[in-house]
Amino acid sequence: MSTWNTRPETAEDVPAIRDIVLAAFPTAEEAGIVDALRADAEAWIDGLSVVSTTPDGTPVGYALITRCHVDGESALALAPCAVLPSFQRTGAGSAAIRAVLDAARAMGENLVLVLGHADYYPRFGFVPASRFGIRPPFEVPDEAMMAMALDETRPVPTGTIQYPAAFGV
Repeated sequence: MSTWNTRPETAEDVPAIRDIVLAAFPTAEEAGIVDALRADAEAWIDGLSVVSTTPDGTPVGYALITRCHVDGESALALAPCAVLPSFQRTGAGSAAIRAVLDAARAMGENLVLVLGHADYYPRFGFVPASRFGIRPPFEVPDEAMMAMALDETRPVPTGTIQYPAAFGV
């Protein structure tokens, strides 16, 4: 498929999202993180949990953005992103990521952080977080911790990332 339908998750999507995340990762840890984030009123932001679907509406891709902080200032964390293995490398994940970033931008959010593959996330506009003076609370290769300002005219905070408790860091 060259184009994907995307939409915010609904309550009916929760089991499918869990299946997508379980299928995309080697352990159930990420699925547990999603469940814990969904239950965390301070981290969860309605509308920033997005699925990409087949033409019949079946969810096959997923992207989640939740609230985090950088030295006490509001920011967002993009994680996890997942696609059913049979739909990987088809654009389903990219569609979900673009849609969730657009939704965050429409809500007036600005700083988005992601820990991920340095050869994948730059296509969306992410650069090493260190360029913004932002660092994770753990050791990670500089190129893997990335950040993006959704509105480049607005300042972004600098300092150490504070993730929601669900991430366990």
